Amino acid sequence: MNRFDQKTVLITGAASGIGRAAALRFAEEGARLVLVDRNLAGLEETRATLPAGTEATLREVNVADEQAVKTLVDDIAASHGGIQVLINNAGTAGNDHSPVTDNNTENWNTILSVNLLGPMFFIRAVAPYMKEQGGGAIVNTASVAGIRSGAGGNAYSASKAGVISLTKTTACDLGGYNVRVNAVCPGLIETGMTKPVFDYARENNKEEKLGSRCELRRYGRPSEIAAAMAFLASDDASYVTGQALAVDGGNTASLNLPGMKV
Repeated sequence: MNRFDQKTVLITGAASGIGRAAALRFAEEGARLVLVDRNLAGLEETRATLPAGTEATLREVNVADEQAVKTLVDDIAASHGGIQVLINNAGTAGNDHSPVTDNNTENWNTILSVNLLGPMFFIRAVAPYMKEQGGGAIVNTASVAGIRSGAGGNAYSASKAGVISLTKTTACDLGGYNVRVNAVCPGLIETGMTKPVFDYARENNKEEKLGSRCELRRYGRPSEIAAAMAFLASDDASYVTGQALAVDGGNTASLNLPGMKV
């Protein structure tokens, strides 16, 4: 498939994990890529995984820096003749998983600035160009943690619930301009962010429990999230907007309470 032939796709958080898998998926479908992350070395590694001949521009940017985001988007829109697809994937889980009564305020500020304000900055910067060109597609990375408790810390979960709400409100704002806005909500996926969970399970001979509470009885792969992103960004999803698609092996399809499953 070449669903993104001659289209510019901007992906944040592209230095590893889901962002890297998304870069590969969109490159395989003919996209011109703009890969954004704070980790330039990681971006170079991502570029090395792409098919020969892929056009990929690398930009080292902190998504929580509003002016840096606007400058980046303006530069890319000018040099690439517009931006057809935005993948807001950059995120952080933070390091505070304590009860809300003991949460660290600095941790909240960091997580909200990256996970929620970052996507908003990019949407706000990209929207005028998408309006001018007659349409576009935006896909935000939320999480099952934004749907139900138990999948992340308080700040992380709140930020991802915010991303889901931002997806719906901006879809309403931009729908009249043929700009579609959707979100994917990954379940347990093996990435750099979830590495501590996987490391702990493997070190304690509990790897078989990873993903065991999902209906498919396994954890997911970054490529599976990338495939959902590509669908939502493509013309195959031309009548889909304002939706938060759970890609979680069925995790959010049931009550999923401890001890309920065999």
